[in-house]
Amino acid sequence: MCRASRVSAVVALVCLLLASSSCRKENPVVIMETSEGTVRIELFAEEAPETVANFLRYVDDGFYDGTVFHRVIANFMVQGGGFTPEMKQKETQPAIANEAANGLRNLRGTFAMAWTGDPHSATAQFFINVVDNAFLDHTAPTEANYGYCVFAKVTEGLDVVDRIKAVETRTVGPFENVPATPVVINSIRRAETP
Repeated sequence: MCRASRVSAVVALVCLLLASSSCRKENPVVIMETSEGTVRIELFAEEAPETVANFLRYVDDGFYDGTVFHRVIANFMVQGGGFTPEMKQKETQPAIANEAANGLRNLRGTFAMAWTGDPHSATAQFFINVVDNAFLDHTAPTEANYGYCVFAKVTEGLDVVDRIKAVETRTVGPFENVPATPVVINSIRRAETP
């Protein structure tokens, strides 16, 4: 093979590699506007496809608009996405399968789906880990060890999450750790692509 042919082959290979890497889909991004500030969130569509699709359905329907962070535990997590400021639970779509065995960990700044009783009972509610919570990670396909599916992470606005975790809380009826002054999710919208 002559030198010119080798150079052409190398150039063609580099162009092919660049084209294939630029075709890789970027993760969806959403912007959450809260009464405490703005949070930018990257969703892990490859690792948690059903969970991300479910979350985006709620986002696109405006479901989260006007809901609150109804459970705040300063050294653990902040939970929201299912209650109005009056602590009325919103009606949701059917539950989804738990994708916690996706290799993602419940680290500070990550979003995970909330569930109760059955690991496959998550609907709309999510929480943001405010510390590393390794005990929430998937370790086995049993109810006790299934874990909580991480599906996103904060990329901007972790200071907002820190403000939320620091609010004063109280008990409201059967609910504990409820912010004394509601922390409202004004909206969650898909970020505009450049």
